[in-house]
Amino acid sequence: MKRKSERRRAEWRKKRCSAHNNSGSEAELNSDVYMEITDQLYFAILQQKLKSTSERHCFCIDDELAYENFYADFGPLNLAMFYRFCCKLTKKLKSITLSRKKIIFYTCGDQKKQANAAYLIGSYAVMHLDMMPGEAYSLLVSQNLSYIPFRDASFGTCMYNLNILDCLLAVHKALQYGWLDFSNFDVEEYEHYERAENGDLNWIIPGKFLAFSGPHPKSKIENGYPLHAPEAYIPYFRKHNITTIVRLNKKMYDARRFTDSGFEHHDLFFVDGSTPNDSIVKKFLNICENAEGAIAVHCKAGLGRTGTLIGCYMMKHYRLTAAEAIAWIRICRPGSVIGPQQNFVEEKQNSLWVEGDIFREKVQNEQENGKMAVTRILSGVDDITINGSNKNRSPKKDDMELYNDEEERNGLTQGDKLRALKSKRQSRSSTGSLSQEENKVHTRSSSHSARAVLQASVQGCKTSVNPLPLSEHPDSRKRTRTSLPANGVGQSSLCHSRLVRSLGNLHVVTGDTDSMCCDPCGGYRDTASATVNTGTFINLNMAQVHLQSFWQQTLCLPRT
Repeated sequence: MKRKSERRRAEWRKKRCSAHNNSGSEAELNSDVYMEITDQLYFAILQQKLKSTSERHCFCIDDELAYENFYADFGPLNLAMFYRFCCKLTKKLKSITLSRKKIIFYTCGDQKKQANAAYLIGSYAVMHLDMMPGEAYSLLVSQNLSYIPFRDASFGTCMYNLNILDCLLAVHKALQYGWLDFSNFDVEEYEHYERAENGDLNWIIPGKFLAFSGPHPKSKIENGYPLHAPEAYIPYFRKHNITTIVRLNKKMYDARRFTDSGFEHHDLFFVDGSTPNDSIVKKFLNICENAEGAIAVHCKAGLGRTGTLIGCYMMKHYRLTAAEAIAWIRICRPGSVIGPQQNFVEEKQNSLWVEGDIFREKVQNEQENGKMAVTRILSGVDDITINGSNKNRSPKKDDMELYNDEEERNGLTQGDKLRALKSKRQSRSSTGSLSQEENKVHTRSSSHSARAVLQASVQGCKTSVNPLPLSEHPDSRKRTRTSLPANGVGQSSLCHSRLVRSLGNLHVVTGDTDSMCCDPCGGYRDTASATVNTGTFINLNMAQVHLQSFWQQTLCLPRT
């Protein structure tokens, strides 16, 4: 009996000790944590919102800057949101009224919000407080804190973890190489062109790499996603010295629509969601090393395959780690590098570093010997278009077997799903609610011609979508699900009006000679004038015919 009672007492003591330890750990998890960044600036993870007092000023961006996810991905927040955060915090730190107060940037959200908040304050410390990435990260984890890693935008299980330190290192490298410079960063332009209806494009390395969604033979709405013809991109490409286009998906449009306008066009197809073989990687690097101007790269959605190959170039020529390359590409263009492509980039890191070292040594030796570097010679590359020289080349048997068209005819691919998701999420979300003064707004406006056609097309049916361009309506950037028509006539009119508006914005904001010019203050003023004879009444069928003729006139732009 004594032995049994002793056993029970021992078991009871163990249970009580474990319960005490568990309650202590829960208390630690539920307790508020403050981290000192500078003497004035603090970062805090709290359980509830904190009010400002006479001694402290508190602010939170959990609701203002929200990541727009594809699936289970939740960060890091994109370049525009990082810019807005920096503007907001810098203004507070420079404020005379707050000079004697402690400034507390806090988050009281879930683990995903905590990770994004830590990424923002850590990146700010690297960029504006001259901290090294490791130093900033050590402050974020100083109280035994841990943050959940970022993940990709794939449909399945996470195969690769991207940590906050990877993001801080990427920001530091971007500052070193001049990719990140907020003194000449136009946040409104970034947010305009990243939208599906305005081209869905982002600069990864300014002046070198532009990632964008694949063009279509004709402009239309497909699976809720606005598709643009090649001609819609040409004015923007010319303005930004883009000379080369690389297509990684199947041939949806005729390459001559670019080459006839003076661009180089190259095809390097590999299956959606897969990884490229060594031959494709080598060809891509060779094309980019020999390009005279910037390179525009696209697959179907401009995310997976596009980000993978651009990441390979960054590792070879800038010696970024795989994690740094993926982090920076996602900061510029969220959702990039997906599934097995992440592990592929990591596996290629060391070999590309070696290739880069050899390449730089060779270039240095040629410069020291007074020799001009031999460029534009691609040996053994017989399946790449150079200046349209192989337009008449008949497809090889291997090329024909490489892609099975029935795969995409019978079902949606990963790229199709990602594009549809991006279009839907952008149609119902706002980018942020920070003031114009903090964001240094540069306004944008659409052409009068697009507006006139829009007004004519919706005259015969009522729709809740305002045909004005985004920048001309105060609430135009805050569209929600409830603002969209349910079905029927309104929905058809919405698709047509949205596409016309997107085409107008894609052409006009480029600053091309037909409609836009810059004013001294950095904004834009509309100089286009157009008259459209619409008659007194236009029904839906007539509106569609009128819109189709407008698209044809809009896309057939004169060469410059």
